[in-house]
Amino acid sequence: MHTSQLNKKRQQLDVLIENKVTFAADNSELSIYDTYQSAQKVALHSNELLFCAMLSGKKVMHVESSQYHKAFLPHESFVLAPEQGVLIDFPQASMHAPTTCLAIEISKDKINTVASALNMQQNFACDGGLFEYVPQLVHSQHNSQTQQLLERMVHLFSEQGAQRHYLIDLSLNELVTRLLQQQSRDLLLANSDKPRLKTKISDALLYIEEHLNETLDINTLCKIACMSRSKFYQQFKLAFGTTPALWQQQLRLKKARNQLLQGHAISQVCFDVGFNSASHFSRVFKQTFGIAPKECRH
Repeated sequence: MHTSQLNKKRQQLDVLIENKVTFAADNSELSIYDTYQSAQKVALHSNELLFCAMLSGKKVMHVESSQYHKAFLPHESFVLAPEQGVLIDFPQASMHAPTTCLAIEISKDKINTVASALNMQQNFACDGGLFEYVPQLVHSQHNSQTQQLLERMVHLFSEQGAQRHYLIDLSLNELVTRLLQQQSRDLLLANSDKPRLKTKISDALLYIEEHLNETLDINTLCKIACMSRSKFYQQFKLAFGTTPALWQQQLRLKKARNQLLQGHAISQVCFDVGFNSASHFSRVFKQTFGIAPKECRH
């Protein structure tokens, strides 16, 4: 199905709130939800893990079980655990500017298969392995690679080629890997003082976090992790799907975005988080979040 055909299918409105177009595959299902009028407390629930990404507009997500009430915006991922319900507000949806969300339902078997494969590849794990899906809410900004992956998955799910299921499975492996890497990273940072989650990498992660505006010193990180440079790069990339430098940049941009949303001056934010060039900061910020820093302050 070409993009024009997909759009035609989406425009066949059955309902104005969460109008749903769905494509099924092995171990997963992809849906696109369009909402054309404002609404409050619309329920969403899935028996499997649900990976959501905002395409346009704004939602406010309410997860009563964890007292979670926050805005969900484009270039962000929101992952609901199996059986976890959420209530959604659509404050800005309209006929000329619908709120659009992509949701991918992923089976528990697929998640466990990918986690097992990742654990077999790494040798610095704690008891039970570093990669183990924890059924809790995950809400974070995703990077440009994840954005590109999601766009590719829309095409794969909506077309009917002979290799469709095989290519979907590859992309699903990548998406689950990114989720597990993100969650493992967050758990390590949040629980680095707990022995079960302590690894040689976790101290290096905390060092980067605590020295965010400083130039990255790989030699120092290698000493902290007790690894050679090649071993450190290998283990870091496997665990977190990126290099130490790119991960530091992601943390800097996330902190910058939060400060801009609070109304701080762009030039001050740029240098506070460790960028030496305002033009470079603006360029990578737009690549990551899809908007310029000045638009973030409105």
